[in-house]
Amino acid sequence: MLTGWKLLLSKLFIIPQRWVMAIMGFLAVANAYTMRVCLNIAITQMVRRHAHSPAYEEGSCPGDVEETVAETAEISGYDWDEETQGIILSAFYYGYIVTHLPGGMLAERFGGKYSLGFGVLSTAVFTLLTPWTVSVGGATGLIVLRVLEGLGEGTTFPALNAMLARWAPVSERGRMGSLVFGGAQIGNIAGTYLSGLIMRESGDWQSVFYLFGAVGILWFILWAILCYNDPESHPYISDKEKKYLEEALGRHQHSQPSAIPWKAIFMSVPLWALVCAQIGHDYGYFTMVTDLPKYMTGVLKFDIHRTGTLAALPYAVMWLSSITFGWMCDKMVKRNWLTVTNARKTFTTIASVGPGICMILASYSGCNTETVVILFTASMGLMGAFYPGMKVNALDLSSNYAGTIMAIVNGIGAITGIIAPYLVGLLTPDSTLVQWRLVFWITLAVFIVTNLVFVAWASGDEQWWNKTSQDNRKQQEIEISTTHTVNTDIRL
Repeated sequence: MLTGWKLLLSKLFIIPQRWVMAIMGFLAVANAYTMRVCLNIAITQMVRRHAHSPAYEEGSCPGDVEETVAETAEISGYDWDEETQGIILSAFYYGYIVTHLPGGMLAERFGGKYSLGFGVLSTAVFTLLTPWTVSVGGATGLIVLRVLEGLGEGTTFPALNAMLARWAPVSERGRMGSLVFGGAQIGNIAGTYLSGLIMRESGDWQSVFYLFGAVGILWFILWAILCYNDPESHPYISDKEKKYLEEALGRHQHSQPSAIPWKAIFMSVPLWALVCAQIGHDYGYFTMVTDLPKYMTGVLKFDIHRTGTLAALPYAVMWLSSITFGWMCDKMVKRNWLTVTNARKTFTTIASVGPGICMILASYSGCNTETVVILFTASMGLMGAFYPGMKVNALDLSSNYAGTIMAIVNGIGAITGIIAPYLVGLLTPDSTLVQWRLVFWITLAVFIVTNLVFVAWASGDEQWWNKTSQDNRKQQEIEISTTHTVNTDIRL
């Protein structure tokens, strides 16, 4: 029973504490993504750009009028070639893949509050230190710093899954999960649009890192004060909400199984089909997120503000389309138009083949900027079908080990975040249309191959190894009870 100051605090909140946690989780993901993607825009102004002659080389576009004033001069900046830029942009994911699984296991054992909180806080501090690190250590210093940022952010999604498992009733899990994980696209939108706007208004790239780093620290302070691992440890949750969550979630729902069936998990064919789908999704997604701003400035010659604005548009469309595709998928399954397995395969195929084709068409649209932007936006919009496709497939395979499965699948998929930017840097040394077309053909090939594997071997059915020892004991008790009842009836 709440008394004193705890009762007073509980009455100050208009919305329930579980939704306070969901909103703060949404802001956590949004902050994580703004700090992750702001470098993608900033690096276009950090590097030294050399003048183009009036006769533009083959595969290059004329560019915005205001950019032509620099044609006869060399703009100051760091002399990093495309390969070096690729290494810098991929460095984040070296750290990111390392802390995925440990972060999930720590969150399941000790709670997700500080596993998530300290991860975002460390990324915020490193983001604030970015300008100083670059001035002192150059490209090497920035690479090391980005690896450290990745180490912090690797805990984000596993920790949030652990938090949602303790705060989200089944009847509200879809809405709360959509709110929390939708922060990724909002972060992409804010990170790209605001970065372009800030650099245009301030005239320097350092301001971007100061802003997003400061916002990340502010979020951590609020998170530490407002959010807790579970309803039981929350000091001022209302008695009514606490009772509701106890009844909705069950007191023993989150007891840990005796052991994770690692061998069975790693021998599961549907799991590896899901890993392939994740690799395809992440490769295409990271190619777009990391390198679309470079394409807009290097090939289309957009100014920085226009780049930030137009690079943000595809993520807004992807966010809206993911909600629409999710609604469509649920309707089809509910009305038995598609089985769960076929629904996952259908929407994953839409999200693989569609974006790949749009990328190819965009690269062959030349300097027709309106068509290029529309096609890139359509590409990201179709990627929204991944969410009701392969993104939720881990829950189909195993509800008891969904956190572990998610860490394995996301961790392996994130390796493409290392490969994609580096490969783009190698293939586009001059940033021409011809060189970028090869990048997009490779992306389409990755999409198609990984999707074929998923269509061939994926499953939407619960796997046999999902049963915990507790589930098995309950099943044995039921069978024993049923056998005893039958024997008694026979004797009678």
